Amino acid sequence: MIKLISTNRKAYRDYVILDSLECGIELRGSEVKSIRDGRINLDDSFARVEEDGQVLLYNTHISPYSQASYLNVEPVRMRRLLLHKKQIKKIAAQLAQKGLTLVPLKLYFNERGFAKMELALCKGKKLYDRREDIKRRETDMAMRRMIKNRKRR
Repeated sequence: MIKLISTNRKAYRDYVILDSLECGIELRGSEVKSIRDGRINLDDSFARVEEDGQVLLYNTHISPYSQASYLNVEPVRMRRLLLHKKQIKKIAAQLAQKGLTLVPLKLYFNERGFAKMELALCKGKKLYDRREDIKRRETDMAMRRMIKNRKRR
């Protein structure tokens, strides 16, 4: 059973998601316990493929675990994402296209208890795209409301 810890709702609003994949995340010390408590923030975080063939995660805030005392690490630091070389090469080739970004969508623990992250290849939405989404959502809600009221009569 998968235990969902955190989602990046901002990513769904600001980006068009083209492709997603699951990857591991390299954590140190008490970060796992802090994540189990749900003390992680994925907003404004992104990933980048480095020259040495590693994928690094930036701007992810994991709050320090209170019982860890001196074993805590810096809350906002670069974290390595664990992917196969084939996956990294594929992602690097896709990122060479203009305007694509790697954004984390979800962080969860899988059946074996390992922290996994759903990483997505995204393209930024323009302001008019966001407005269209809002308009579509409002019309869908109005339709549901009308259908619900019609069933009551």
